[in-house]
Amino acid sequence: MTDHSRREALAATGAFAVTGLAGCVDALVPGGGEEGSSEPVDRTGEERVTVAVGAGSGFAFAPATVVVDIGTEVRWEWTGAGGVHNVIDRGGAFESGLTAEAGHVFAHTFDEPGRFEYVCTPHQTRGMVGTVDVVE
Repeated sequence: MTDHSRREALAATGAFAVTGLAGCVDALVPGGGEEGSSEPVDRTGEERVTVAVGAGSGFAFAPATVVVDIGTEVRWEWTGAGGVHNVIDRGGAFESGLTAEAGHVFAHTFDEPGRFEYVCTPHQTRGMVGTVDVVE
């Protein structure tokens, strides 16, 4: 087999493997949920909630909208997909640093009711936005 043929065979195998795993991403992503889904995920009654950073194609939060009680700790956990991300509340309530490190965690405890809209600043134009609705 020539080097050119080996490269083509390896490329085809890699593409097949990626395609086969495409539907499994949410099973591996903390927080679950579907990329781009605007349906709020009710996590009231839980003390700690995890949201994936870099879900789906690498440019989403999952779940994108979560409903929690006052006093809930929301933990954003980086998947390692999509490059460098951060989590910044548009109202200034919280802000993480930029990182691409898989498994990195940023946490914030919500002590007041309200709607907290946040973005990944490098990817907000790609729709990487999220919301935490805090209820009493």
